[in-house]
Amino acid sequence: MESLNRMAIELVDEALEYAEELNVGGYDLDNEATVLDFGVEFDAGLEAGLLLTEIQTAGLATPSRHLAEVAGASLPHVELTTDQPALALLCSQKAGWELATEDFEGLGSGPARALVAEEEEFRRIGYTDVFDLTALAVETDELPTEAAAEQVADLADVEPSGVFLLAFPTASVVGSVTNAARAAELATFRLAELGYDPLDIVSATGRAPVAPVAADERAAIARTNDALAYGGRAHLIVREDADYFDEVPSTAAAEHGRPFADIFEERDWSFDDTPAELFAPASVTIDVLGGPTYVHGETDEELLAESFGL
Repeated sequence: MESLNRMAIELVDEALEYAEELNVGGYDLDNEATVLDFGVEFDAGLEAGLLLTEIQTAGLATPSRHLAEVAGASLPHVELTTDQPALALLCSQKAGWELATEDFEGLGSGPARALVAEEEEFRRIGYTDVFDLTALAVETDELPTEAAAEQVADLADVEPSGVFLLAFPTASVVGSVTNAARAAELATFRLAELGYDPLDIVSATGRAPVAPVAADERAAIARTNDALAYGGRAHLIVREDADYFDEVPSTAAAEHGRPFADIFEERDWSFDDTPAELFAPASVTIDVLGGPTYVHGETDEELLAESFGL
């Protein structure tokens, strides 16, 4: 497989070329790392969110948007499909990099993770990337600093001038779009966590509503998770049957049926203490090649209407 970072950088170049049309900002830090502002100080919109989703998946997934109803309201929905789910979703899109320095904190996703390749997914899939340029999408309400870029450069073994940090708040249009695009990733990750070989997942498609932008980061984190856990749908094509497919959707979680705002508040917003089973799409269809097709879970429009303020 070609370098995930090389494919992603081609899309980063597109974002820089059409920054004005996308309402995205771009500038260099003093150490020559590049920051692209996808919503901190710029009003990047739906198209910017779709392009960032492509970058997060290293160009191996196709995102699209369309209007659909939630509790009678017309809302944009994001649908994403990939025939390389292990690489696109687990080795790239997954938010697995906790970027933290003395002056910056953010949650990183994208192909830069494949240059470090220390997470369990990379060992199971057997993939490590090598390239001299890298892109990391960073979920944050602040613009990345030089120290943040230096940390990425050091861990990814590239020069700071080869680092591209794409920043966006959860409470932004891009935040709502890129999180809605995670339905397929969450289903794939959940299935892998249950013991399924991710390389036996042939194709993955997911869809979820784009949550209305909330007033602050905590409210946005809760809403975007509700959008997936109560409005997300996924379809997986797999090679091998298993007896635990019913555990993939969020409906398998004991606390399913409660808004994430309540669940997070009870845990003082400690995400590590939140049951992992909740981070999944509401409904999952798993199609076994040459075998049965399983349908598990269901969406909850009433809870979404409450969460979205409809």
